[in-house]
Amino acid sequence: MTTKSADLAEQIGRLATDRGLSVAAAESLTGGAVSSALAAAPEASTWYHGCVVAYSPRVKFDLLGVTPGPLVTDRCADELARGAARVLEADATVSTTGVGGPDQEEGEEPGTLYVGVTVPGGTRTFRVELDGDPAEVVERATEHALELLLDGLRGEAAAADGPDVTTPS
Repeated sequence: MTTKSADLAEQIGRLATDRGLSVAAAESLTGGAVSSALAAAPEASTWYHGCVVAYSPRVKFDLLGVTPGPLVTDRCADELARGAARVLEADATVSTTGVGGPDQEEGEEPGTLYVGVTVPGGTRTFRVELDGDPAEVVERATEHALELLLDGLRGEAAAADGPDVTTPS
């Protein structure tokens, strides 16, 4: 886990605690890296409910309620986030789906990331294009997902339902 991920997770924990919110995740592309960062944050047992690592399409469809079809989409990120909120009984969730590489999937280039963020104000999805080899994509995707969840908790990302496109900072 990067120092940046740890710092973001700590900030998420403080906001969740201050607002009395529970947090959860649903991960595909990041394979549990977001959850690892959140679980390692201070006092995580008081605000973090857990994660579903939904690498298999069946888990996405059967457990989280994702509509069968393409999985590297904003729709999938949205449904993953909403499914995690339902299954894990959380107030705020973050989800990741995308293409780590090295090859294209579903017509999307390696480094394509979709993030879903659900907070009490709604759910938003974000498309992010990342550079790097598969391990670097996962690391950067984890950081972006945590940043977007933090923004959502601050009231910046999920003011209304809908998709957005963001670029790496």
